[in-house]
Amino acid sequence: MCLAAASASASSPARCRLSPFSVALPSRFLRGLLGSPTRPPPPPPPPPPTTTTLLRRCTPFHRMAQYWTQASLDKNKALVDHLKQYGAVRTDEVAEVMETIDRALFVPEGSPYIDSPMPIGFNATISAPHMHATCLELLKDHLQPGMHALDVGSGSGYLTACFAMMVGPEGRAVGVEHIPEIVASAIENVQKSAAAPLLKDGSLSFYVADGRLGFPDAAPYDAIHVGAAAPEIPQPLLDQLKPGGRMVIPVGTYYQDLQVVDKNADGSISIRNDASVRYVPLTSRSAQCQDP
Repeated sequence: MCLAAASASASSPARCRLSPFSVALPSRFLRGLLGSPTRPPPPPPPPPPTTTTLLRRCTPFHRMAQYWTQASLDKNKALVDHLKQYGAVRTDEVAEVMETIDRALFVPEGSPYIDSPMPIGFNATISAPHMHATCLELLKDHLQPGMHALDVGSGSGYLTACFAMMVGPEGRAVGVEHIPEIVASAIENVQKSAAAPLLKDGSLSFYVADGRLGFPDAAPYDAIHVGAAAPEIPQPLLDQLKPGGRMVIPVGTYYQDLQVVDKNADGSISIRNDASVRYVPLTSRSAQCQDP
């Protein structure tokens, strides 16, 4: 769950607000908005870069700047098409599952089709759609039918539902979250979605648990996604990753990297940084519910 901060009390659920966050917009964009009408028009911009170029040079922060300057999107498919245009969604597999699982069912308040994180309560958020797309693209080869996936910090349940749709009824998708009220809400969200039959048959499930410890009962996992930033990769998650499997996890405190962790066939670990990101910390239930 990306970019959240809110106040909470021990006696009642908190209403959440997004952390202050700024993105430096390109100077050409600002000139287009603020330029005087008496000045001659600027020369036409060069042709837009190709999707490959965008993927190579853009971090998620730069992509957010591009997305947030677009008109608000009012349909789930239009959102996915928008993410395709900027290279966050690159494959038919990811496009299909994001079109199938309607984001609006997982956003309790606010506009669900804008590419921005949204609060879900208890100092938590549902991540921005481009981050969901990024993680699905990184994990898609490890979310094939029959595979097992673990979603740590499953929050609203959106990404866990996407995992379940991709691994199918013969696979297993598990979401873990340490706040019971969020788990209950995720189950309600999924029951309204296309993933509801998978929840009913047990191939998709949610549990109240400390995600830092993983979920050994359904291990080992072909894919592990962590939706909050850890200061270092928790050893239990490495232990529960299947040889040949992949984990995507934000690592760091204030400065964070989205790390792609591959466990090789011999059990050795390979790690690479995919992008600079900003997530809420992977922490205890009591720490998450404290007033900021």
